[in-house]
Amino acid sequence: MSYKILLVDDEPDILEIIGYNLKKEGYEIFTAEDGIIAIEQAKKHQPHLIILDVMMPNMDGIEACSEIREIPELSKTLITFLTARSEDYSQIAGLDAGADDYITKPVKPKILLSKVKSLLRRLEGKKEVSILSFKGIELDSNKYKVLKDGVELKFARKEFELLQLLFSEIGKVFTRDEIMNTVWGADVFIGDRTIDVHIRKLREKLGDDIIETIKGVGYRLNEK
Repeated sequence: MSYKILLVDDEPDILEIIGYNLKKEGYEIFTAEDGIIAIEQAKKHQPHLIILDVMMPNMDGIEACSEIREIPELSKTLITFLTARSEDYSQIAGLDAGADDYITKPVKPKILLSKVKSLLRRLEGKKEVSILSFKGIELDSNKYKVLKDGVELKFARKEFELLQLLFSEIGKVFTRDEIMNTVWGADVFIGDRTIDVHIRKLREKLGDDIIETIKGVGYRLNEK
């Protein structure tokens, strides 16, 4: 399968270097210079992966990521950020905005290719699953849709994947490590705050009594 990758950065040299290395691996490459153009290109080409710089003019990468996550036809598109080593806040903000991973600058070709291949393997491993239901909530993994009492709710990608994990075994307590490894990947470092923020957002949309906190362990769907 030929994967499509959208590269987004306001530095032409970075676009050229990254694009060159990815084209050698057989990927189909598209480029954009800022967040606004990135959204247009993403809608047009529907890439499998977007490599998105954080600091850009007109619209930065975090805002662009948030907007892309609201576009239904791009719900399965993977996003990884490019961040400078000193931009720890950008890495956390990027993951909160719905990114799947991040790559630090300066970009090393071998690390870049390894990250890209690892991310794209997630698409190969996706399994078709049926609609899952719990307390008036329906989760459709194939369409990335959630209905509550028949009304569709909007979720960022990581919110959806976290809810999908909890729905996969109703009543099971998922540890924080399980959540981190399944939703964000074992090779991505996130802090406890990121998981807490996503749980809070799920509760805001679905109700405080849907997800139960098991102190010191993790979370589960509340069957009471």
